[in-house]
Amino acid sequence: MVWDLDPVLFWVPLINLPVRYYGIIFSLNFILGLLLFRWQVKRSGAPADEALDMVWPGFLGLVIGARLGHVLFYNFDYFLSDPVWLFRVWEGGLASHGAAAGLLAAIFWYAKRHKKSFLDTCDRLSFSGALGSSLIRLGNFFNSEIVGKRTSSAWGVKFPLYDYQLPLDLVPPRYPSQLVEFGAGLLILGLLLIIDRLTGGEKRPRGLLIASFFSLYFLARFLMEFLKERHGPLDNLFLSRGQLLSIIPFMLGLCLLIYLIKNKRSVS
Repeated sequence: MVWDLDPVLFWVPLINLPVRYYGIIFSLNFILGLLLFRWQVKRSGAPADEALDMVWPGFLGLVIGARLGHVLFYNFDYFLSDPVWLFRVWEGGLASHGAAAGLLAAIFWYAKRHKKSFLDTCDRLSFSGALGSSLIRLGNFFNSEIVGKRTSSAWGVKFPLYDYQLPLDLVPPRYPSQLVEFGAGLLILGLLLIIDRLTGGEKRPRGLLIASFFSLYFLARFLMEFLKERHGPLDNLFLSRGQLLSIIPFMLGLCLLIYLIKNKRSVS
């Protein structure tokens, strides 16, 4: 299979602004995530519209965190040579680990403002996080970025827009790692819904869903990195930066999960 779709869906007339599939998917991701959180807020007994207070903090936390994460973890040298590039978000460059940190900061603000449990709020946003981790990889696929390593398997995909320096007949097939992560994110979302149902919904131990999400997602992220192309010469250790950055949140989620299962009660 050859994937060479133009990542720009159309150009806005007069201002000549590109509208990318990635941007549309990101917007859809945010809207669906808000609807999931609204469902959770309503289920908690609070007014459903209270979820709207998370819109701007959540959006800013995601974008700023993802951008700073990409700059600090993957492209700091480029930032030093061109500091203004930090603000050119439309050129790409968002990191999921930074997005997670930014979103946690937004959750902390929201929970404090509404006098709610931080872990309970994290639980209620875990569904949105799972969906977001899935859809954002679909956006990467449309952008022909975050590609997989070369493969000779039958399910390899050629990305001419990534390997642009090569003639089409020499473009190597690669693992469609973006689609694998897309599927993994949907699977994790399904598992969270099952865990929520099996543990009594609102009667579940607080912290269980976010602990499950961190454990499942960052384990999946760690494993998926073995399929991905590395980011450059600075990322040539046995473990990639994405894997190294996944270890701590995975361990935090796992430790919290073990604690909750062992003690069968919420964290205060």
